[in-house]
Amino acid sequence: MAEHRIITIGRQFGSGGHEIGNILATRLEIPLYDNNLVRMAAEKLDIREETARAVDETTLNSFLTGYVIAPMGYKEAIRSDEYTQPLNEQVYELQSEIIRKLSRRGACVIVGRCADYILKDHPGCIDVFICADHKDRIRRIAERYDLSEKKAADKIKRIDRERKYYYESHTGLDWGSPLSHQILMNASRLGLEGTADVLEMIYRAG
Repeated sequence: MAEHRIITIGRQFGSGGHEIGNILATRLEIPLYDNNLVRMAAEKLDIREETARAVDETTLNSFLTGYVIAPMGYKEAIRSDEYTQPLNEQVYELQSEIIRKLSRRGACVIVGRCADYILKDHPGCIDVFICADHKDRIRRIAERYDLSEKKAADKIKRIDRERKYYYESHTGLDWGSPLSHQILMNASRLGLEGTADVLEMIYRAG
């Protein structure tokens, strides 16, 4: 393979997108990056991981969106008139920088974090969006979090809304649209392993 390949996975909440990413990374023996990107960004910004997670793609809120911190190494800037980016923008930009560096390092699977958009000019990027039937998503989330079907459905609705806002506010594209992604797959049709089979075949064909 002349150019190493990157698989980016966007996903509806409860669709199994993260699990499919895990299956692919294991089969292909390449790294998987997801929540560990939040930890990397927190370390670079010298803030608590919980604080970075509070402005990650599924937990946006109006308070922390406007919260600002001084750039790393410039804590005294809090008392100055110098402009400081809102924390959510600092985390997004740093995660973007980390994603680009990881993509240059070698093949990997990256879940969420607008990675498809960030790597849109990478010639080896395979961009897939995973969806699933609503009943399957409810069942998966109810089992994972020990919730009633009603609470699972409410959680799905909330997190999908947050992911949609995060993606569209940073990219200007429609989340989950065939116009925004190279490949759309419904995991309910083939199952998690079957969906991973197809993506593995695409990866290895490059």
